[in-house]
Amino acid sequence: MGRRLETAHISFGLVTIPVGIYSAIDEQDIHFNQLHAVCGSRIKQQRFCPVCQREVKYEELTKGYEITKDEYVRIDQEELDRLQAAESEAMQILEFVPLSAVDPIYFESTYYLGVEKQGEKAYQLLAQAMEDMQRVALAKYVWRGKDSLHVIRSVEGRLLLHRMYYHDEIRPFIEVPKSDQKPASAELKLATQLIDSISTDRFDAGAYQDEYRQRVIELIEQKSKGKTVTLAPKAAAPATDVVDLMQRLKESLAQSAQKKTARSRALPAQTAREPAKKASSGRR
Repeated sequence: MGRRLETAHISFGLVTIPVGIYSAIDEQDIHFNQLHAVCGSRIKQQRFCPVCQREVKYEELTKGYEITKDEYVRIDQEELDRLQAAESEAMQILEFVPLSAVDPIYFESTYYLGVEKQGEKAYQLLAQAMEDMQRVALAKYVWRGKDSLHVIRSVEGRLLLHRMYYHDEIRPFIEVPKSDQKPASAELKLATQLIDSISTDRFDAGAYQDEYRQRVIELIEQKSKGKTVTLAPKAAAPATDVVDLMQRLKESLAQSAQKKTARSRALPAQTAREPAKKASSGRR
């Protein structure tokens, strides 16, 4: 069971639902330390003042906001603490909306909301009602001094909490280059066929793995055993200059059909092996 980060209570009309907030994400990134290549020692980071020409102790530090080049407004931590919103366990539901009405670009991080004692019935009532109505709740919650906007979502009888970015934190799409070219009807038809050929009705997250991370782990394991590792040359980047879009679409469609045929042939063999697996697990 994950560590409870905070306790809170959902305010739903006059109903109060106590919940615990748990992290839903366990990042699997591989972290490296910086070493001195000459002797292999780990490098220490130091706070150095280029004007005083000496290392600065932590208690000598203050915050500064740059308003012009090399000109700062000094802000004390005490001033920031006084500006923080008053801490509260209340997670006030503001309104209910369809999940499709909330663009995923606003989602910042995800947490689980676990049921707390004395709140089991109300928790389950809210989760079931939201799931039946296919609605999510927009809620305000003060967390670590910041008045944050959240989405509460019901999935299989449990509640998830998504911390959200505010609207002014999202950069306008207009800043990104856009193409004004219109596709030909024949090209659009082939593209639609290609999309349809590699479409499924559900997303299976377990089918996808971080292959790069696995390769790095294997490299670390081999080198830790003193083995010399010879890496294959990096594959060349695919060509981006599309000379004949129609031809590329046709080739892609044919390739997709071949992959689908190969998968369908492999499926019966896999199905035939499944009873043997179950039998062997039973013998254990």
